[in-house]
Amino acid sequence: MQEIKRKLVRRKRRHLRLRKRVIGTCARPRLSVNRTLKNIFCQLINDIDGKTLASASSLLKEIKDKQPYGGNKKAAELVGEKIAEDAVKLGVKDVVFDRSGYKYHGRIQSLAESAKKNGLNF
Repeated sequence: MQEIKRKLVRRKRRHLRLRKRVIGTCARPRLSVNRTLKNIFCQLINDIDGKTLASASSLLKEIKDKQPYGGNKKAAELVGEKIAEDAVKLGVKDVVFDRSGYKYHGRIQSLAESAKKNGLNF
């Protein structure tokens, strides 16, 4: 149990270090990613105004229909496609990627590469 708490504290520290430098604007919002064991979530955030422009998660009905379990790479790819689609509708092509202290591999990498492939630039 103690090791789990230590891992969480280390991730939070990495996230705070990253957030000092990564700021989303109206022209280039921040693509923030959060993952749990069973799901993955992402948001496009304008930090200047403090508003969320778009969001997507593996809990959305259209993604749940294609992939019932949200804790795998396939679900992350679908979430990446969805957030890229929503961003293009808003007229946003450039974003700042905020991985929230997670390593860039696995589901985080799948989501990012899927978003890049569908029209977003990091």
